[in-house]
Amino acid sequence: MVLIKEREMEIPVIDFGELDGENRSKTMSLLDHACDKWGFFMVDNHGIDKELMEKVKKMINSYYEEHLKEKFYQSEMVKALSEGKTSDADWESSFFISHKPTSNFCEILNISVERSKTMDEYVCQLHKFAERLSKLMSENLGLDQEYIMNAFSGSKGPAFGTKVAKYPECPRPELMRGLREHTDAGGIILLLQDDQVPGLEFFKDGKWFPIPPSKNNTIFVNTGDQLEILSNGRYKSVVHRVMTVKHGSRLSIATFYNPAGDAIISPAPKLLYPSGYRFQDYLKLYSTTKFGDKGPRLESMKKMGNADSA
Repeated sequence: MVLIKEREMEIPVIDFGELDGENRSKTMSLLDHACDKWGFFMVDNHGIDKELMEKVKKMINSYYEEHLKEKFYQSEMVKALSEGKTSDADWESSFFISHKPTSNFCEILNISVERSKTMDEYVCQLHKFAERLSKLMSENLGLDQEYIMNAFSGSKGPAFGTKVAKYPECPRPELMRGLREHTDAGGIILLLQDDQVPGLEFFKDGKWFPIPPSKNNTIFVNTGDQLEILSNGRYKSVVHRVMTVKHGSRLSIATFYNPAGDAIISPAPKLLYPSGYRFQDYLKLYSTTKFGDKGPRLESMKKMGNADSA
């Protein structure tokens, strides 16, 4: 019997270096396809200083070793697992940093001025990338470029924060998840992840697919629940999880470009189908527009439905 190994999934890679040249239209199409059909993708040539990204990873790894590792392995969850007991807890050591609209970075213990400066520089560059990506997504959805940004803004602008996590070596990986199955609640997620240790998996086409470690400091992007709602289901959030491994401690620096807490979220009106109209009115319009593009016809029916409900 011949065993055929399942072909590894080729995750879409969007080269942002192509957006300013003759390949812009093709690159925009690839981005739309990745958002529409996948819900996750890699971005290369994103404009963020890769030496700075490397510095951030080393900083977080050293911070974990100095201040978090010992506490994690002394936790009740670790003790329980050593006795063969499992729980609903996630096998991770993590903390959250809020950047915008207000920062809590100064409240995190044992963060030196140098480390704070490094993180601030990275966040500043990443925020510019997040805004650029949101404009490109808005454009692909047929909306004004700043639609997502404005929809997320609330009274003080979109929220921007980072979940810093380490997924430590696990002696019984078959019993524990690093992070249980979920979709992300927010908008656009930008992940700087480990370049050696795997563990992240996304659910697509009825199967779990492993996401390989990120080489050359590419940014891994996935879309959250609020973008699915805003796009009226076109850009869907995708279920994912983190598996534990017996050898190696995985790093995850996930930054969230989210709606502000007081932002009012709803599907963009332009992306909604018409509703509240009489079918006979649709047939009347259809009789004179049957052989034309249906887009203007649907827009006309949308206005008619709104007028009838006013």
